Amino acid sequence: MTKKYPLRIVAFTCFNCAYAAADLAGSMRLSYHPAVSIVGIPCTGAVEPAVILNAFEQGVDGVFVAGCLDGECHYKTGNLHARERVRQLRGDLERIGLEPERLEMYQLSAAMGSRFAELVNEFVERIYGLGPSPVRPGLDCGERKK
Repeated sequence: MTKKYPLRIVAFTCFNCAYAAADLAGSMRLSYHPAVSIVGIPCTGAVEPAVILNAFEQGVDGVFVAGCLDGECHYKTGNLHARERVRQLRGDLERIGLEPERLEMYQLSAAMGSRFAELVNEFVERIYGLGPSPVRPGLDCGERKK
């Protein structure tokens, strides 16, 4: 992975599964890109669309939401609500001129530390391929993807 510019990625992760998977990845000493800021939340169903859109408005290059596997949500259907919100928000991003690929939803169990690290690195590569966010404040025009 070649560093082309400093990335800013936010990961909203549920405490019960995805956050635990991130913690396991760290315990296993697996490396994943350090530009990902992990925000632990009780359930992905609690992530309001405005929070995700605000992250993009603040200039982050990508956002992913990571929750429990289907049928394993500790809040019954929170992950299903989150998946639907992410689907809708991807359409909204496209309508306002941002690539929908800058937003993703992943589902993990707490035991999937290796998979968490893989997904983070794949997402980082995707974002590098898209280039910096066009709404990122203070970015030199020469750094934007042409």
